[in-house]
Amino acid sequence: MPKSKNTFSSWPRRLAQRAVHAGWSWVQRTGSVTAEHPGRFRFGSMGTGTRLAFPLGTIFGEPWIHVGAHCIVGEQVTLTAGLMPGLDLGPEPILRIGDGVVLGRGSHVIADTTVTIGSDCYFGPYVYVTSTNHSYDDPHEPIGKQWPRMEPVRIGPGCWIGTGAVILPGARIGRNVVVAAGAVVRGTVPDHAVVAGAPARVVRRWTPADGWQPPLRTPAPVPIPEGVTPEQLRALSDLDEESAARLAALDGDGAARLAELEPGS
Repeated sequence: MPKSKNTFSSWPRRLAQRAVHAGWSWVQRTGSVTAEHPGRFRFGSMGTGTRLAFPLGTIFGEPWIHVGAHCIVGEQVTLTAGLMPGLDLGPEPILRIGDGVVLGRGSHVIADTTVTIGSDCYFGPYVYVTSTNHSYDDPHEPIGKQWPRMEPVRIGPGCWIGTGAVILPGARIGRNVVVAAGAVVRGTVPDHAVVAGAPARVVRRWTPADGWQPPLRTPAPVPIPEGVTPEQLRALSDLDEESAARLAALDGDGAARLAELEPGS
């Protein structure tokens, strides 16, 4: 038979839960790294508005890591320059991250030699970028003890890197490229392409002469017209397909089409 619940006995638990959540929020805010509050880290440069979320991943070689402005680096993201901490890597940056880059939770960027990430790139969670790969030339030596191979990596501006993608040494990814979730990229990827698979291959590409090939299967999203109110959008979501089609056929700009949906009009 179910026991009757004592409402008052849950109050201590609720108070403790609120205290834990409030405390953890304070820890996250205080532990995050910014240019104004770098903590123990001494990055080569870090732009204004950039924040590394707490808890941090592994970070070392930060004097050779340059991070642009207004970047968001998620929790547990690893950023390393050099094979190990404490090395002198010379006068030039090893890892360069442009402005407005988003690195999703749990991602790794391993720059044993140069890695460059262009501005306005968005990474999903658990993306792995590395400029180093193991070698297995000597069949008599454990692979982990053989000297690795290193090649620079470059990711152009405006790219979208899907969840769980792997970018291998020597990859040269162009501008505004979509890398599908789980793809494994090596070699050169042209501008304005979509790549998928392991190893990744180009499955769609845009050129000025031919547009998107193969053609896109869905129309491009239309931005919300300037001046449209939240009330109009809510009213629009309640329309059936026939009414929405009639509204779309009206002349005039987007805001005028929706004006009649304003409550009280």
